[in-house]
Amino acid sequence: MKRLLVLVHRLEDSILVLLLLAMILLAGYDILARTLFGGGVSWIPPLLRVMVLWIGLLGALLATRSREHISIDLINRLGGPVLKKVSSVMTLIFASVVSGIVAWHSGKYVQMALEFGDMAFADVPAWPLQLIIPISFGLMALRFGIQSIQTLSGKEVGA
Repeated sequence: MKRLLVLVHRLEDSILVLLLLAMILLAGYDILARTLFGGGVSWIPPLLRVMVLWIGLLGALLATRSREHISIDLINRLGGPVLKKVSSVMTLIFASVVSGIVAWHSGKYVQMALEFGDMAFADVPAWPLQLIIPISFGLMALRFGIQSIQTLSGKEVGA
């Protein structure tokens, strides 16, 4: 199981690095093309916007993996150990439920985009580009759920 987690983490990290590298190269090419040739490639700006969405959601997924996501921890700073544990478990369960709801509804949205034949740009269907939303929120829901169980059992390790 630990090997599988290491493989998944490496895959996430690799996708993030490749996306960022591709964004830099595409944006650089587009800037050069606009400057030197008087016009860029029409599909690069919308593709960059999609890539920003992917990087943002994959970055959020990475933050949940290492528990470096945004949190308000006033109770953890002021409360005792029992209150900290209860607060942490409740917060993680809440985050898991909310992430699950977002994953479910964004999955329905992607399904509707597929059914209606929405196009993103340059004859590229929108639904494959939008799949990152339900996938990332589904994985975040899973990670938050696992982390709540780990916190409750006292085995706080990376998920």
